[in-house]
Amino acid sequence: MADVLAVAESKRGILAGVSREVVTVARTLADRLGGSVAVAAAGASGGALGAYGADRVIDFESSRPGSGRVDAWAAVLADHIRSRRYRAVVFAATATGRDLAPRVAAKLRTALLTDVTGVEVDDGDIVATRPVFAGKALARVRAERVPALLSVRPNVFSPQESARDAVVETLAGEADGVVAGYRVKGFEASEGVAIDVSEAAIIVSGGRGMKGPENWGLLEDLRDALGETAALGASRAVVDAGWRPHAEQVGQTGKTVTPKLYLAIAISGAIQHLAGMRTSGVIVAVNRDADAPIFGVADYGVVGDAFEVVPRLAEAIRDLRDG
Repeated sequence: MADVLAVAESKRGILAGVSREVVTVARTLADRLGGSVAVAAAGASGGALGAYGADRVIDFESSRPGSGRVDAWAAVLADHIRSRRYRAVVFAATATGRDLAPRVAAKLRTALLTDVTGVEVDDGDIVATRPVFAGKALARVRAERVPALLSVRPNVFSPQESARDAVVETLAGEADGVVAGYRVKGFEASEGVAIDVSEAAIIVSGGRGMKGPENWGLLEDLRDALGETAALGASRAVVDAGWRPHAEQVGQTGKTVTPKLYLAIAISGAIQHLAGMRTSGVIVAVNRDADAPIFGVADYGVVGDAFEVVPRLAEAIRDLRDG
């Protein structure tokens, strides 16, 4: 009973990039436990995940798991986990994962270690590292129940290729006994959003110091200069003022992000905002106030006017990329 299950995610029939990270974590745990890796996929074929260490891919044929009814998918998944007796199950700590994983944990009556940023096996037990107190400290938590359920923070674990000839198994998952009390009628994609802020490798985030929505073109230009892996973010004050959509909000009441590069432009750095981005790989801050709290977590800081610094920064990045 050392096998590990990775729960893949998909959007509109395409595997989400975070699925590669989830399989990478599952592969790491399985290697240390002496087991194999299975992938549970619904809504998209998971066969390509064999390249990242999956020994077996289980495609759930039923339309219910991929239909948006997360309670039905949780029931199907919990039944499958009971039948296979996995040692651990790995989810992504995305909006979907945060909805799904607790439901599965409740059905299995086991604990869920959330927002994990590190994993190890100590004396046969799975030990997870996760931020606590708004990211000011890290806790090491030992999973004492089987299966151990983990949700891993996106963009923390780099996908590692570990090619396997994955065996694809098809199951007709059903959850007819689940009464949700609601019906999903459809989905609407956010207009003009190329990449979700929680999945972006680079985030250009603006604060109230941008003075108004009419100035966001400066940040969009910087985002475009950084390439297709960059997304726009915003502070709570900006979203509350109606300058930017809530989907871009970073912080305790928005989205927790862990990009490789986070640019905080004209953001003072309230504790609620820091809670959502302080675990980013590299933080660059631009602010006129040298005493702004954001500089306390920044790896690099520029004390200056964003309206002067940002255009120069975008130009320098374009020159570097073109050269």
